[in-house]
Amino acid sequence: MSEKQVNFYSVIIGTELLNGRRQDAHFSFFNSQLLQRGWEQKASFVIADDPKLMFDIFNFIKGDPNSVMFCFGGIGATPDDYTRQTAARAFTNYKMEFHEEAKTRIIKQFGSEAYPHRINMAYLPINAKLLTNVVNNVAGFYLEDRFFFTPGFPSMSQAMVVEALDLLYPKSIEKYKRVLTATVSENDLIDTMKKMPEHLDFASLPKILGDSRKVVISLAGYDKDEVDKYFQFFIDFCEKNGKEFVLKDINF
Repeated sequence: MSEKQVNFYSVIIGTELLNGRRQDAHFSFFNSQLLQRGWEQKASFVIADDPKLMFDIFNFIKGDPNSVMFCFGGIGATPDDYTRQTAARAFTNYKMEFHEEAKTRIIKQFGSEAYPHRINMAYLPINAKLLTNVVNNVAGFYLEDRFFFTPGFPSMSQAMVVEALDLLYPKSIEKYKRVLTATVSENDLIDTMKKMPEHLDFASLPKILGDSRKVVISLAGYDKDEVDKYFQFFIDFCEKNGKEFVLKDINF
């Protein structure tokens, strides 16, 4: 169980996704696995096979000290597979090496056909750790226990996602959430909304049923006392102005 907030990012690489030749299956699977464990994504990027763009996105994510990234695609052996080299550029100062265990797995799988090209999939950023490929034994890899790189094929990447999360991010620390449904216009609560700290998870959902206006307010965070303190602002507004409201508290 993690002792700090974790911000999950996914990077889905594939020009064929953007031009419509293939449909993405990574986002929905990854998101469902996170939600099952009490996590959620901070952001998701679908990008072309463009080394400069990949490098910029990797650096952006690396700049978040709480980031955990799962990258899908581009770790093969063809000329348009840039992820291994770009990961080394972004995370290990260009330093790469043939990972001996990764080489062994490829040779065991393909024998003499491992050369001259398939073996290059074992050329990884230094200090990489391996993820198991249940389809063809060509490993995925990860760095610093927080930056994960998997193939573009869901049949390969999905087992790697489960392996990585089960090993290093099995369950989020408990988050405390409070929900209020008030018979007010969303506009009436804007001044109160502005008082919410940015690090708390705040959401407002208006509901219009005929002439009746309601709004569902939710506030969540890891510190119960802090959530209660700021959530009370909405209760105070409703009580002061004679507005009906219903409360619901959630731990998740």
